Amino acid sequence: MNTKRVAELFTGFAILLLSACSADKKEVEVNTDVAVAVTVSKPSADEQQEINLSGQIEAAQSVNVSTRVMGFITMLKVKAGDQVSKGQLLATISNQDIVAKRAQTDAMISEAQAALSNAQKDYDRFTTLYKQQSATAKELDNVTLQYNAAKAKVEGAKQMRNEVNAMLGYTSLTAPFSGIVTQKLAEQGNMANPGMPIVTIEQSGSYQVSASVPENTISQIQQGATAIISIKAIDKTFKGSITQINQSSQFTGGQYIVKVSIPGADKKDLYAGMYANVTIHVTKPLAVKAIPGMVLVPLSSIIQKGQLTGLYTVGNNNTALLRWVRLGKTYGDKVEVLSGLEKNEPFILNAEGKLYNGVPVKIK
Repeated sequence: MNTKRVAELFTGFAILLLSACSADKKEVEVNTDVAVAVTVSKPSADEQQEINLSGQIEAAQSVNVSTRVMGFITMLKVKAGDQVSKGQLLATISNQDIVAKRAQTDAMISEAQAALSNAQKDYDRFTTLYKQQSATAKELDNVTLQYNAAKAKVEGAKQMRNEVNAMLGYTSLTAPFSGIVTQKLAEQGNMANPGMPIVTIEQSGSYQVSASVPENTISQIQQGATAIISIKAIDKTFKGSITQINQSSQFTGGQYIVKVSIPGADKKDLYAGMYANVTIHVTKPLAVKAIPGMVLVPLSSIIQKGQLTGLYTVGNNNTALLRWVRLGKTYGDKVEVLSGLEKNEPFILNAEGKLYNGVPVKIK
């Protein structure tokens, strides 16, 4: 019995040993099979075939609704996100003082019209007497002057009423166009001051992209040129066209602002403020002036993880190694690496599989 049991134990150990060897061999084979084929490149300076810009979605028409009078806000029922139509009442301002002034001007008009009626009677009477040679020319001139002065007083009182009515109109704020309320900057009961924005309205469905262009590439952009717009937030890419080029960078920090239109069919699911990447093809390539020590890599090789940027390099054991880098200016389809990668250090340009830290790679 002991001899039989010992034989069984030796048999079991042999099976376990063979299984372990087989597993090790299989693991080696798996690691060899999952190596990702990659293309390696080195940083370089090249010609610029495309201009890549960063921009934001914005409404083509936006307005801050405010008033020219001072008073308490007596009604404000709209809020951010509300759809409003053209001419819709948005808010009202207390107007008792203006209403009182209008009553005063109405009384002044009545008084001036009564004086005008009396002056006109005198004018008609003295005109008749003068024709009958019963009144002198001097008397007719005096009556004529009084009549003209009465007419001027009536006209002046009417213009005062027009001014009061205009001020009264600023106490009822209406939407200048149909759109959506994006900001509510006051509440009912607050004191409204002249020029103080109360609500902000953006026109519905009038989205465009506003992008900044550096001075070294603005000469390559022409109005009407086609641009490729990519919005990562909704994973959407479509074509647009340049509709406006700002000719001055005085108030934009040395950057020239361009506007890119968005086709109507592609405006769905867009919201103002979304970030967009704009690519514009240039007909005449610009040579990037290589500064000594400049490191340029393709934008396609950059990895974005939150606020961090990096790219993959090949480690000593033929594995992918994620290297965090700090980026500088963009030159066409390339971007400057300020730190994290040496000028002649190879990096992974593209891969035929998914890359992550430690994955085996094989260079094509």
